[in-house]
Amino acid sequence: MGNGMNKIISGVYVGNFRDAKDVVQLTDNGITHILSIHDNAKALLDDKEYLCIIASDTPDQCLTQHFPECIDFIHCARLKGGRVLIHCLAGISRSVTVTAAYIMTVTNLGWRDAVNCIRGARSCANPNFGFQKQLQDYENEGLKEAREKLKEKYPDSVFDDARDCEINLKSFRNYLQTGQTALGTELYSLPHRAYGERSRPCQKSPTVGSGAHKTDSGNMTAQSGTGTKKAVDTDGDPGDSNSNSAGFSQSDVQNGCKRFDCADLKQSLTVESTASEQHS
Repeated sequence: MGNGMNKIISGVYVGNFRDAKDVVQLTDNGITHILSIHDNAKALLDDKEYLCIIASDTPDQCLTQHFPECIDFIHCARLKGGRVLIHCLAGISRSVTVTAAYIMTVTNLGWRDAVNCIRGARSCANPNFGFQKQLQDYENEGLKEAREKLKEKYPDSVFDDARDCEINLKSFRNYLQTGQTALGTELYSLPHRAYGERSRPCQKSPTVGSGAHKTDSGNMTAQSGTGTKKAVDTDGDPGDSNSNSAGFSQSDVQNGCKRFDCADLKQSLTVESTASEQHS
């Protein structure tokens, strides 16, 4: 998380809030478009084209409603020869969820393989369990139609995304087998009966809105949400007090992000797994 943005597939990068402001990184990677998704998402640089989505990193935050807009933004940028950085605050949950939805739409991968594909290039990728459920629902309910619409709108694909994803999946499998970290084969360890007692499906939230776009003429247009709900989140958004479940203090957030290592993830997964077994 603290080592810079990562290339996932051709023209698509995932990073954190600090990466989105790092002019050297942006230039070196040829970033032309930025998809910013967090509590205070806004355009920061005049020479980049933005899509800004206001969304918190909580399990009940609905990201599915933003998938079509995000997928179209990413795909259009790539077809124009551009490169897109998709970022939230820490580059772990929200940005990974949107990237996974895009990969699912442009390939034949399901949600688990899409997330593991991202993990092959960015080992800290870890959507919260609510976002995982939304990706699962997207695969089961809206993915087929989304693929058809994208193919109809952009019939001539010039990308070999399946090859790029296979390379990443091999990298992820090797990552598990080498013993360099002790990550298991499962994704985020879910609380006991995390999905079984959900009282309602993913719903649109009045606190969520899309943000700023730069037009071809360079003028900025913007849409903003009516407010932002502050909550504990695993990406550590500005406005959170003290620290959150991922261990980010307020000073960490102000400085961009906290360095993440696999031992931390191993420990958190072990704790979640033990708690789940005790409930069982």
